[in-house]
Amino acid sequence: MKFQAMLRILFRLLQRRSVTAAELARDAGVSERSIRRYLEELIVAGVPLDIIRGRNGGICLPDTYKLPENFFTKEEYAAAVNALGALYEQMRDETVKQALDKLAMQSKADGRALAVSGYVLVDNGTWGDAYNFSDKLNVLETAAEERECLELCYTDRAGRETRRTVEAHLLIYKQNIWYLYAWCRTRKDFRLFRVGRIRSARRTGERFERREVDRAHLPLKFSFADTELVEVRFSVRPAALPDMEEWLGMENIRTGDPIVAEATLPAGEVLLSKILSFGDGVKVLSPPALAEAVRARAAALAAQYGG
Repeated sequence: MKFQAMLRILFRLLQRRSVTAAELARDAGVSERSIRRYLEELIVAGVPLDIIRGRNGGICLPDTYKLPENFFTKEEYAAAVNALGALYEQMRDETVKQALDKLAMQSKADGRALAVSGYVLVDNGTWGDAYNFSDKLNVLETAAEERECLELCYTDRAGRETRRTVEAHLLIYKQNIWYLYAWCRTRKDFRLFRVGRIRSARRTGERFERREVDRAHLPLKFSFADTELVEVRFSVRPAALPDMEEWLGMENIRTGDPIVAEATLPAGEVLLSKILSFGDGVKVLSPPALAEAVRARAAALAAQYGG
């Protein structure tokens, strides 16, 4: 009985995305106290339920959530869809139709989003992504395209969690990081949200009027006009050459003995981290200050690991 009730709750949330405890209790024929216990077990099982308290609150399931890939085997999945389809043909019950539509969205094919524009293809997933990040991007992109408001649960770098309603305008990809540029109704201004820090996103169904976006005023540096640049010269070991070619471009590398790479790069932590990622595959020849910064950081890492 308990597991049947939990599955009923899960499928109701997949259908509606937001319900109250009282509604779930009536559907399942149990008390609200039992519903709260079932919800806790679903959360422990990995279902990202969002419980919003207050007048317009309820139990919400983010639009980014889909049934786990191994929830059904392919045979079970096909059987469930076929059974629901046959049931709908006999009953013409709208609830059955909605459940069928929701199941139909749970494609068993590879769901990684591959955004294609002309001759450009971008894999939206991250390394080790179990489809969650790609699904999140799909929700944000759909909201921006259809001018639909989103309710975000967002955690900043300091660990502060906020909930806010936003009007999604742009998805931005820069230096391997995805951002959502949206009008925040709480701040009454445009804000830039790192997609990786969006814990949950739920489409509200409310439409918004698109605002004019001035690219020149986006809070991202799309040029190096205000950034300190440094001319860097590296020696490169053969094993690291392919990665250096992909980073700096083959035109900036002179093969020989030794292999030397030269480029003008934006200074700062990003450059330091990138150099360290090559391990002993590259060595900074100049400027001396950058070489010393790399040496000091490497020494600190060695000390941290008892080296």
